[in-house]
Amino acid sequence: MLITRRAFVRTGLAAGAGVLGAGAYGFAYERNRVTITRTTIAVNGLPAELDQLRIGILTDLHHGSLVSQQHIVDAARVLMSARPHLIALLGDFVTWGDRTYAAGCAEALGELSAPHGIFAILGNHDDEQAVPRALTRQGFEVLADARTRVRIGGRTVGIAGIRFWTKRPADLARVTGGPGDTILLAHDPRRLFEAAQLGVPLVLSGHTHGGQIVLPFMGAVAARKYPVAQGVARARNSALFVSRGVGTVFVPVRLNCPPEAAIVTLTGAGATAD
Repeated sequence: MLITRRAFVRTGLAAGAGVLGAGAYGFAYERNRVTITRTTIAVNGLPAELDQLRIGILTDLHHGSLVSQQHIVDAARVLMSARPHLIALLGDFVTWGDRTYAAGCAEALGELSAPHGIFAILGNHDDEQAVPRALTRQGFEVLADARTRVRIGGRTVGIAGIRFWTKRPADLARVTGGPGDTILLAHDPRRLFEAAQLGVPLVLSGHTHGGQIVLPFMGAVAARKYPVAQGVARARNSALFVSRGVGTVFVPVRLNCPPEAAIVTLTGAGATAD
């Protein structure tokens, strides 16, 4: 059947209106609605002392002209409502290395607290001076190719954090200390594969924004090169959790991908991860 020019124009206008409507929704509503998400993840060889440990995650805050300080304050309050035992801040506190927003972002996170500490790493948008300095002033421990140890339930656990550009297995091995009880904080979820080679049981990441714009039938187009856009992935005996984050970059829109404050609860590898 032939389509008339009038019908073609009508269809085009309707499609255009749909795109504009979705964009307006993603700009005015969805990107501002921080939700709390809860995921239970099975970790290989998890010590009994860490079973049911709740890790709170905030990532990809991107404080700047597109993401207000109040938005980050709201995300921190949402996370604290779940009373995490430990908090991981997984990078991209600002956008394009804009240092003028570093202090404001750190201050917006000032209400965070956790009995086993707050640990931060840098993302590809963060500079290596102003951002870590601002975070340290708030009492957060910044791990830039560094490892620390924390005592949980009588068990000493290693927590390692790497820079975005650290990716060679040999370099990761120097930070993680080899296989065992280390939790690796890596902004880029592609570090799952190096972690799996090294026997690191758990990797926590951000960077993908969950795709930020998730289209019907197409999914998270912008995040296809990663092991998973959001949620859980596995390689060998290593598990990965990717948070879709809080802020936006390039365009101030989220669609089918609301910002999140994530709670990850650890359990033994015999359990089923959500």
